[in-house]
Amino acid sequence: MLLRSNKFFLIFLLILISLWRITSGDWEIPLTDVIRYLFSDSNSTSTEIIVIKSVRLPRLLCSISTGALLSVSGVIFQGLLANPLAEPYTLGIAAGAAFGASIGIIFNFMIMPLSFMGALTALFLTALISFHGGNEKIILAGVISNSILSAGVTFLKATAGEKIGSVVLWLMGSFSGAGTKNIFPIMSGLLIIIIPAYILAPYLDAMSLGKNRAAVLGVNENLVRRILLITTSVGISFSVSSFGIIGFVGLVVPHISRSLTGASHRNLIIHSALVGAIVMALSDGAAQKLNELPVGVLTAMFGGIFFCWILSKK
Repeated sequence: MLLRSNKFFLIFLLILISLWRITSGDWEIPLTDVIRYLFSDSNSTSTEIIVIKSVRLPRLLCSISTGALLSVSGVIFQGLLANPLAEPYTLGIAAGAAFGASIGIIFNFMIMPLSFMGALTALFLTALISFHGGNEKIILAGVISNSILSAGVTFLKATAGEKIGSVVLWLMGSFSGAGTKNIFPIMSGLLIIIIPAYILAPYLDAMSLGKNRAAVLGVNENLVRRILLITTSVGISFSVSSFGIIGFVGLVVPHISRSLTGASHRNLIIHSALVGAIVMALSDGAAQKLNELPVGVLTAMFGGIFFCWILSKK
């Protein structure tokens, strides 16, 4: 009953924040007008309808989907590796996706597939570095991978020429350019991650107990790990190639959600998706109020502090 009430409260809070995000901006639009325009079949070209349906609503949908995607990714990595510090940013996967996407941006060619290949490269590199150290060394391996791939991104920026401005702004992570064209890719990325994760959640429960303990319970750890690592990398590449690097959301949100649900991954995935959507909608709203400050700057600032706190506790 408590879990259900938490879930309904989070959904209610997300609806309230979504309405705030749609009504606020360069100029305020009354809530009654927003509701009327959203549920109207009118093809009117009035400024308010265009702003709501072509600017604010797509940006809202992209921000909450990205928040949910990154948060569930964090839940998956922390469960697979039995490590509370694991998430796409700390494992270097986001940097790998950024490296691939930077190549695509500079050459204007296959941005999303290159981002996916970069994410897989980062996974392989992190796994290779931590091969003899196990899960205990995985975060250190992620830091090393992050450094190597970030150096690669810096090299690409140095050779980007006139495109360096767009690469730099994109790397900071922002929803300022989000439009209707981004809704389908980011929601597809979310579904690619959340559906297999929800189905395989009981296996994640077993694997989060530690290395080889799930095998005793009859879980094919290698198969589950491959499925979730590949689908999560695909989803992250959708996010990074669309909106750049938005770090630490996948680290902070799962910890907040565990305080609401406990360690059961099936509940944790749903609650993390809702909390992540709320956190990202609020962060994007704050970033917009601060003269379109890249939202990745805010999440890195507060997430870095949270990261230090968790590290000191462990």
